[in-house]
Amino acid sequence: MSTNDILNAVSGISIGTITLAKLIPAVFSFVICFVAIKLVSKLLDKFLVKSKKLDGTLQGFVRSTVKTVLWIITAIIVADALGIPTTSLVALVSVVGLAMSLSIQNTMSNLFSGVTLLVTKPFVAGDFVDVAGKTGAIKTVGLFYTVLDTLDNRTVSIPNSDVTSSAVTNYSTEPLRRVDMSFSASYENGTDAVKASIFKAIGMDGRILAEPAPFVALSAYKSSSVDYVVRVWCENQDYWGVYFGLNENVRKCFGSDGIEMTYEHMNVHIVEK
Repeated sequence: MSTNDILNAVSGISIGTITLAKLIPAVFSFVICFVAIKLVSKLLDKFLVKSKKLDGTLQGFVRSTVKTVLWIITAIIVADALGIPTTSLVALVSVVGLAMSLSIQNTMSNLFSGVTLLVTKPFVAGDFVDVAGKTGAIKTVGLFYTVLDTLDNRTVSIPNSDVTSSAVTNYSTEPLRRVDMSFSASYENGTDAVKASIFKAIGMDGRILAEPAPFVALSAYKSSSVDYVVRVWCENQDYWGVYFGLNENVRKCFGSDGIEMTYEHMNVHIVEK
């Protein structure tokens, strides 16, 4: 028996419809694809490590997505080498993908919204925000939910699609914050006296900054009182301390300076005939 006869006999060995002549190129194709996946994964890891804009969660998502796509391509290439019709396989993958996307439409919406949040970074963990009708400190930003801790120690998970579709107010991005307040005084008290008393209250709190300078002005004439607007600046972390402290200090100064803090009332004058 010649060498060609031996090769023909060996190549004719088959497992079902898969012959050795088809299996060898398929194995060779798989090895090449496997090496290519390893190489692409290493290059991707180097790129992700150098990238400062991508969050760790997003990096993991990118890695898993790229690997999944590469393995699907590998399966199609190996199937083609084995003589398996790949047209039907590609069609099957497309149909399955479409069916899954329709069945998990809301989940996919949250996923892509999560990717958007991780890339654009309107807030990071620890920021105090007002988003989707909830106020609190950001705990985590995931691919599907944004989790925050509220002031009364509740943990709220907000779907990322709700976050990206609503306005986000981030109170932690700037180092300084302005405290806006309003106080009412009686018509009997002069404007200069009221303003001087408020400025005295402002001076009692060392957390209030001298620059930008505090602002006090008469803002409105109400039916029972005169309103004064107060605007002071402080460090971001001191906001609530300054807010509550100024409320208390103004009350003390008004009391000591004889300024009447009025409330809604009606004056009735009886005219005798």
